[in-house]
Amino acid sequence: MNQIKTTFLLTCLTLLLVAMGSAIGGQSGMLIAFVLAGGMNFFSYWYSDKIVLKMYKAREVSETESPAFHAMVRRLAIQADMPMPKVYIIPSDSPNAFATGRNPQHAAVAATEGIMRILSEEELEGVMAHELAHVQNRDTLISTIAATFAGAISMLGSMLQWGAILGGGRSDEEEGGGGLLGSLALAIIAPLAAMLIQMAVSRSREYLADAAGAKICGKPLALARALDKLQQAATSRPMAEATPSTSHMFIVNPLAGGALRNLFATHPPMAERIARLQALAGGAR
Repeated sequence: MNQIKTTFLLTCLTLLLVAMGSAIGGQSGMLIAFVLAGGMNFFSYWYSDKIVLKMYKAREVSETESPAFHAMVRRLAIQADMPMPKVYIIPSDSPNAFATGRNPQHAAVAATEGIMRILSEEELEGVMAHELAHVQNRDTLISTIAATFAGAISMLGSMLQWGAILGGGRSDEEEGGGGLLGSLALAIIAPLAAMLIQMAVSRSREYLADAAGAKICGKPLALARALDKLQQAATSRPMAEATPSTSHMFIVNPLAGGALRNLFATHPPMAERIARLQALAGGAR
């Protein structure tokens, strides 16, 4: 169902992009915005592992330095039928983890010092299985596609907004009342809708990674316990270094939530994630 939902949401982004292209008078503006957004996000996709790991001061650890952690990741990679990813430790007390890399052959998993301290071995195994599931499901690619479409729609919105303000649009009489005001409304609403769809794509991939991670490690309840602990700890100790542009990568949101957090959240409600994992455990009996 989450795969179907992702496909539907990406289709919505495509249709929204086409509508925006038509609104500004043809395909040329849409093509320019799409190429610009695609170029920026392609760079991010290709170099995301290096960029994000450097941003969080992650340090690659060898098997000699962290034998137990390496052995755990290697065992999970074998169970997932994936190449062994690079293993990193982030010098942060805030408990969290993420995976990055453009494909399973160029992947890395990173865990904070904080998560290593508060989770049991089984719980940490569940978390790392979740991260490997992101790599297995090529979520970096999915996120990049969604970001490219949303970015192009945002650029088209700006073009449409300035065109309407500077008199580039047709009059209200010519378009039956939908000229200037209609263009301004579309310029504001479409980018907001694109952002909401992009967030929904992120949430659907988290559900999918929870389910796939539980299958990889075979311990859905251990992952559920880990998520509960991480949510409580992340709320009391949000990650100071985290940025909104990378928050979707972590297993739990590293930022403190706001009043509209459910609508604009990159992660699904924690209670729902835990309930689904508990249901998986019940169905496996």
